[in-house]
Amino acid sequence: MKIDERHLVQLAAVVDAGGVTEGAALLGTSQPAISRTLSMLERRIGEPLFIPGRKPLQPTAIGKQLAIHGRAILAAGRKASETVNSFRGGTQGRVRIGGVPFFMDAVVSGLIASFQMKEPSIHFDQSYGHYNELVSQLIANEIDLAVTPAGTHEISAELVFEPLILSRNVLACGINHPLLAKKKLSREDFLRFAWIAPLPGSPLMLDLTNILMTLGIDELAIRYAGGSLHSVVNYLAQSQALAIMPLSVIHALPKDTQITVLPLSIPQPERMIGIVYRRQSARDPVNRKFFSHIRSNLENLSRVVARHDATIAWEHGPFMHAMMS
Repeated sequence: MKIDERHLVQLAAVVDAGGVTEGAALLGTSQPAISRTLSMLERRIGEPLFIPGRKPLQPTAIGKQLAIHGRAILAAGRKASETVNSFRGGTQGRVRIGGVPFFMDAVVSGLIASFQMKEPSIHFDQSYGHYNELVSQLIANEIDLAVTPAGTHEISAELVFEPLILSRNVLACGINHPLLAKKKLSREDFLRFAWIAPLPGSPLMLDLTNILMTLGIDELAIRYAGGSLHSVVNYLAQSQALAIMPLSVIHALPKDTQITVLPLSIPQPERMIGIVYRRQSARDPVNRKFFSHIRSNLENLSRVVARHDATIAWEHGPFMHAMMS
């Protein structure tokens, strides 16, 4: 026997409200409509739903059982309405976000945490990748957002790139590195110390290659490769190695981190770090809300990094000679 779910909802409203008029008011419908529904339901099941002559109305055994199912349907409908309202308001949902490893660990993971302090019902799935891999994942709808540096890459028509912070690279070292005490750095200084290799396929690897080409250096003494941000920072702090890293990443590290910036101006890439997303993703209320959060925070970080950058007496050193020769 198939019973109309709407009839069960109306029965539950009448049982809970104690009367047909009260049940109609609860559902926002008319008393005659509710009375017709109850009569139809009684004919359908062949049993009375209420004990005759009782005021307020008292359900029969079958009436009580059917009202339980009606309440469940009514509750599910309310939950569904709440879900829709939460989605439209950007307070509930899931964000799948991928990005370049160092920037994700140093900057974006903290922004996700601060966002969830305000929106605890939004779930994040974080993954890592570099530009080409991230773009492929966006097009395949495997992620919603990608945080990545981009320069002259062609963005396909279905994707949007929002630049947010300058991709400014620096040489990083431990706070007690011997080169920090040297006033003038030479080409040979780069050859004296061990280096940490950037992650394969990363923009930093390309940038390091450009530095070597500018100086006419075939190769460096790579002594450590493949580490996470945390392991690279630990290695730098406890060695005399050098590494190329984004200034924004170093600035976002904890203040007691035992690494610093070697004040040597190095060739810079023409690229920005920003968010890449599919055009239709911009219509998602949760994505829009997170866009706004990450945009405002990275704009603030960009200003802080620029102020810090302006306080450093950058030396051009061997790069000026290389570019003039």
